[in-house]
Amino acid sequence: MRSLLRPLRGLHSSASLWHLVGPPNPISHIRPIIYDDVPPPPPPSRLQHPYSLAEFDPAPPAGSTVHDIQWRLQRHEIDKLDESFWHDSNIRFESGKEAVLASLPPTASALDRENALSEFYKQPDKCYTLEWRARNLSCITEAARAMLSKFGKKLTFQ
Repeated sequence: MRSLLRPLRGLHSSASLWHLVGPPNPISHIRPIIYDDVPPPPPPSRLQHPYSLAEFDPAPPAGSTVHDIQWRLQRHEIDKLDESFWHDSNIRFESGKEAVLASLPPTASALDRENALSEFYKQPDKCYTLEWRARNLSCITEAARAMLSKFGKKLTFQ
């Protein structure tokens, strides 16, 4: 009986990952995620190279599949998309809000300012929402493929 349970124990053991969260960006208000599955940067070298050698991982981590690598890349792309969008959006938002308030006469009441800002706040950014949903769905699909690939390897005891 014990010999039958031993291979099943391997299905439940997995390396624990501890992703960290950095301090918020003062403009985008996004807290960057610091993933611990990213390889550490190489030691500094005196050799000059036209490309950053840190971008090229000579050997992927043991046990990783094509789906794992693709999922990590998509995850970083979504993080970059979020950061750049919210950075630009918050700059545009603040300048637009200031423009709306500056367009009001100095004698405008608090109710007039509130109504003007209410109209300004009603303008959503649907383009970002559609882009984010499509990329997020793609990332979830790739993560599921990576998990299924790992599960398949454990079932075949590779």
